Amino acid sequence: MVKPSHVPLRAARTCIAALSLLVVAPGCRQFPETAVTNDLEARGRDIFRDDTFGDERFWTDTARLHELVAREIEPLEALGLGVKVDMDRLNLLKFVAHNPFGTGGTKELLRQGAVVGMRGTFDENGNLVKVGITCALCHSTVDNALLPGIGHRLDGWPNRDLEVGKILSKLPIFTPQQKAVLASWPPGYYDPRFNFDGKSTPLTLPPAHGLAQVKNETYTAEGPISYWNAYVAVTQMHGHGNFSDPRLGINIVQTPDDVTPKLAALRAYQHSIPAPPTPGASYDRGAADRGKRVFDANCASCHVGGSLTDNNDGVLHAPSETGMDSAYAARTTQKRYRTTPLRALWQHAPYFHDGSAKTLEDVVDHYVQVRRFQLSRGERRDLVEYLKSL
Repeated sequence: MVKPSHVPLRAARTCIAALSLLVVAPGCRQFPETAVTNDLEARGRDIFRDDTFGDERFWTDTARLHELVAREIEPLEALGLGVKVDMDRLNLLKFVAHNPFGTGGTKELLRQGAVVGMRGTFDENGNLVKVGITCALCHSTVDNALLPGIGHRLDGWPNRDLEVGKILSKLPIFTPQQKAVLASWPPGYYDPRFNFDGKSTPLTLPPAHGLAQVKNETYTAEGPISYWNAYVAVTQMHGHGNFSDPRLGINIVQTPDDVTPKLAALRAYQHSIPAPPTPGASYDRGAADRGKRVFDANCASCHVGGSLTDNNDGVLHAPSETGMDSAYAARTTQKRYRTTPLRALWQHAPYFHDGSAKTLEDVVDHYVQVRRFQLSRGERRDLVEYLKSL
């Protein structure tokens, strides 16, 4: 499998040139599509992938994103910004016919509904008149089965290539100072409080899979998954709905409420998305078995239960306790961090809320220093192999 990765512009140009020569694009799935077992989960999948919650009012009428897309964003640039294309919705011949090197190609991808996490509306003359975003923009990627950035959809996988800040910095609604801050965010990072307090401590986009046993979402355990879905849908995606939290001084009431009635279905689908299994050849099983004993002796006091987090029992940790930077926690209601549930760690580096640990080796070294674990080099290696297996 080719892991989702950032697409340099030159490589993207080569890829699109190759794409224009293809008529049939078979592309094998490395990971099965999430199976939905009932109508509620099916509705949730549609919401996760395609529902904008009416946020076109903001992204079109206020932010003028549709004008940016129609005027400037060519398919090559979109791929370079980490935007993904769902090959299962892609009509290749129509795409090639609309100039894959120009903005017409981007508009054709939107017309086909093939841009992961973005929805476009066109008038009778083929003009792009509205653009909205969905949950999948940040919390889905593709498996690159066709080309880098183009493949089968992987719901729940964080899009660690997505240049959220750089995209936002192109919009006319921000000041030059704000644009400079936004453009500084690395790929795969986002600050969900920047629009409220103007501070910038961007977080790595988290996975949205393996959540069925996770009681509280977010790095600081602000609330259950539907709380955070509502917060993001209303305050970050700018959907037309209600969100209130007196702790934050936020009380947004909009009629009609296009968010709240959809939260149960959205949660059901997210709970149905399993964490992707670790590829068997990617870690040493014998070392992982030894590493589990190291983990149980040193890490299992916080990483407990089926979800491997003590936060399901209401526990939070002061930043100083775990050696974390306190800047983001200080901006939240909790002021502390939860123990991160451990699932599919092989898939979503970098680690910690701020991405400060680039590898699992960095994670282990961090806690050896902070918690003063007495581990030999061999035990550290074994522990890393065990973490890869989770």
